[in-house]
Amino acid sequence: MSYFDAASAAPLHPVARQALLASLDEGWADPARLYREGRRARLLLDAAREAAAEAVGCRPDELTFMSSGTRAVHVGMAGALAGRRRVGRHLIVSAVEHSSVLHSAEEWESSGGEVTTVAVDRGGSVAVEGYEDALRSDTALACLQSANHEVGTEQPVAGVAEVCRAAGVPLLVDAAQSLGWGAVAGPWSLLAASAHKWGGPSGVGLLAVRKGVRFAVQGPVDERESGRAAGFENLPAIVAAAASLRAVRAEAAQEAVRLRELTERIRARVPQLVPDVEVVGDPVGRLPGVVTFSCLYVDGETLLHELDREGFSVSSGSSCTSSTLTPSHVLRAMGVLSEGNVRVSLPVGTPAEDVERFLTVLPGAVATVREKLGAPVPVTVREDDTLVVDALGKRCPIPVIELAKVIGDVPVGATIRVLSDDEAARLDIPAWCEMREQEYMGEEQAEKGTAYLVRRLS
Repeated sequence: MSYFDAASAAPLHPVARQALLASLDEGWADPARLYREGRRARLLLDAAREAAAEAVGCRPDELTFMSSGTRAVHVGMAGALAGRRRVGRHLIVSAVEHSSVLHSAEEWESSGGEVTTVAVDRGGSVAVEGYEDALRSDTALACLQSANHEVGTEQPVAGVAEVCRAAGVPLLVDAAQSLGWGAVAGPWSLLAASAHKWGGPSGVGLLAVRKGVRFAVQGPVDERESGRAAGFENLPAIVAAAASLRAVRAEAAQEAVRLRELTERIRARVPQLVPDVEVVGDPVGRLPGVVTFSCLYVDGETLLHELDREGFSVSSGSSCTSSTLTPSHVLRAMGVLSEGNVRVSLPVGTPAEDVERFLTVLPGAVATVREKLGAPVPVTVREDDTLVVDALGKRCPIPVIELAKVIGDVPVGATIRVLSDDEAARLDIPAWCEMREQEYMGEEQAEKGTAYLVRRLS
């Protein structure tokens, strides 16, 4: 079995396993106590904090261990926003942030705050100017991920941090996906990360808050971890997280070169091997081991199951894999195809032969899924010079399949009106038009569902 979902959770690093087992024997006592066992536990905790702070690029007393990366984001945002409440209640986030950031932003907005969402380009990257334009005199906090969790695109954190510093606004960076590859550049103010993303144990997060940042802890204040993380520290997991972060950093430069070559191979060959595929994400500014692509006329969930049967564990941002039947907010913000979406995220040490086997298996898996779908004959009617395709009640990817089947039945310059009540169609039909060089003319309300207008250009 080949595990290709390291962006969700990386396999436990051997160093993490060794450190975890060793500290179970040595680090079980309360590090706040003064007797021998407590002093021994305190030494382990201090050493772990120093190692993690060195990797982050902050002072040890600026770093707090949390119960998860999500918790670190929630605490970091809440504390920074509360600390700057007198400045204002304006928050800036990007459209492709992790759900932990977006959920905090929603809560902030519901409590009376104001949120500005900065758009991304088709590669998934924000522009520094987008944040610069969003900054206001009442901006309390800005948030930006270092790299995207779904498509791997790296963000211009250093540039955004500079414009935020010039405006006197703290920047919180979600570095969960990138911290294992290197420190985050730029004068950021707060940083959150999660150990299971770099091969540490789950249940350990990091929150770094630079000295001088106004920060007000929300909720009851505990005497541990500067009052920012209540409860007894999970010392064995913390030690393992810090040890594995140091270990992956030592390997990062060499391994990044190797994984980039493997993902470049996937990016180049998938469109050659599989027809009707869109590779998404920035082709250059991206994480070493992540590559994402979407396949037309494919049910994402069925494709993942097919690849699982072939021995590959991958993930997807496709609406077809979601219980809500809505596309990933990341793919939606980028304006790219969501149906049949596959994210391959290679863990450290992935053999090249596993990638070659994946490339051998993928075309057959996609073909099998497309055949299983048995695209139904579209129901069409003509209204004057417009062909109407009725895809009401049919889910991703059927509306696009039906559009593709009839585009050749209308003359160049004619219009097709696709009726659909599937939210994914709002993203996938425009993406299909761009891939097929047809003109997407927009949408309009219909008696039932939404009508998507497409003009045939070729």
